[in-house]
Amino acid sequence: QVRLVESGGGSAQAGGTLRLSCTFSGLSKDTFDEYYMAWFRQAPGKEREGIAAIVTGVIPNYADSVKGRFTISRDTAENTLYLEMNSLKPDDTAVYYCAATRSPPGWLLNRDGYRYWGQGAQVTVSS
Repeated sequence: QVRLVESGGGSAQAGGTLRLSCTFSGLSKDTFDEYYMAWFRQAPGKEREGIAAIVTGVIPNYADSVKGRFTISRDTAENTLYLEMNSLKPDDTAVYYCAATRSPPGWLLNRDGYRYWGQGAQVTVSS
């Protein structure tokens, strides 16, 4: 059973930096790089939106709202996905979720295309 466990996040001032981690377990041996992986976020009263995605052989994909400020990466040796968040804004306040799927999700930031999800991590940015 594939399981994703998030850590990191928390609170920051506007302009600050936070990092999220998402550790995978239950994968078949040496299959980590075969997964499509992404980060989503959901602010109060809003729909869950895709913000960054990564897949082998493709340039990482970012939503316009985070492009140039956030960086998605992964460490195969640690089976861990990361999201580095710089120049944070109050509008970045949300619950952040990591997600993964073995099958192509269609559009990389399509939330309906992802099968496995982390538990969510709160990120709060104050002005």
